[in-house]
Amino acid sequence: MHHRMIRFRLLTAALALPLLAVPAFAVDSGSLPPTVAGAMAQTVPPEVILDYRRKLKEYLEARNAFEQEADAYWNLIAEKRRGRNAKRRDHQEITLDDYVPTQPPVYTGPKRPVNPAPEIEPEAPERPRKQLPVIADLLRAASEYFQWAPQRPTTEIEFKRAYARFASASGLTREQAVRVYAFETGGDGKHDSQSGLIHGSRAVSTAIGYNQLLTTNTVELLAEQGPGFIKALAQKAANLSGPARQAMDHKLAVLKKMVALARSVPDDWSAHAKIGDSPQGWALHAMVLDIDVGPMLQTHKLLTSVIFAREKGYMRPLTAAELEMMNLTGDGTGFDMVTMPQAMREQVPTSNFFQRSGYERNPVAVRHNTVAKLLAVTDARMDANSKQAGAKELAAAF
Repeated sequence: MHHRMIRFRLLTAALALPLLAVPAFAVDSGSLPPTVAGAMAQTVPPEVILDYRRKLKEYLEARNAFEQEADAYWNLIAEKRRGRNAKRRDHQEITLDDYVPTQPPVYTGPKRPVNPAPEIEPEAPERPRKQLPVIADLLRAASEYFQWAPQRPTTEIEFKRAYARFASASGLTREQAVRVYAFETGGDGKHDSQSGLIHGSRAVSTAIGYNQLLTTNTVELLAEQGPGFIKALAQKAANLSGPARQAMDHKLAVLKKMVALARSVPDDWSAHAKIGDSPQGWALHAMVLDIDVGPMLQTHKLLTSVIFAREKGYMRPLTAAELEMMNLTGDGTGFDMVTMPQAMREQVPTSNFFQRSGYERNPVAVRHNTVAKLLAVTDARMDANSKQAGAKELAAAF
């Protein structure tokens, strides 16, 4: 199982995002090309230009000094993580010394000064924003590549009941399922709720449904759990007849093709992500909307974390907040937090479980900056959202 940090919506995750770093500056900020300098001199008073250059130089020096300090800190975070992984492989005890005990450095230097003549200096072209697929794109891809459309529920409670039946039969508790649903969707999400489209008009990720599966999650689950999904669907088909049997047989044939595609690459997150980022991967992702396969996918998104913990010898039932940590940060990283004694949870900074890019984009992880605080705020959000109508409906479905 190759889980990675994925959309940490409360922590504005997901968690492997492009690193925002200030590059080393090789250009002498005190000198400008003669043509630019001349043009600036004609439009901006010389003393303003000199003041800007001085402030820019101070900013660049302070920022570069901070970057060196930050690089050293995050390199130590990575080094400690590798050390913990090695100790776990050798069944050695993890102690407080295996974590970085301090919080990440925070930049407190001067702000970048405003250019007094921005029209003179050329600006870097704005990076085009990547367009993410929405439900309509998934349905279009499923029709084009597999001549198939997911069987949508007639009502939301129908999907909730199907999810509750499968989740309960698979070993998830009502508390785990309902509280994670409450956290992930705000307590009133639908089976086709997509991140960014719940309260807005633009998708911020491909995360869909009760447990907010990404396209890569769907590809990975089809690759790893696909044979079981096929078996379960075949058993359903055996009890049907007439048009219902024909429709189920067609769905089963499509599922087999999708599983074959997902398993056509190595069982690796990056390989699955490559498929998920293609129209064919969008077609696979349409399965999360199906009344039969969607609940299986949503359930196994959580169940794999439960199984991972058991295989590692952790037999105590995971609380919903602990399960959410594994669900959102990846099994290995989440397990690191889950197995930590309470006394250590109170002391260990949350930064130990993130890459710099993910941490700096997660204001909740920054504010609630120890493991204990992060779990507590997750529980609190679950408590609040479990009072919403959707969460109550799901609880009643178990």
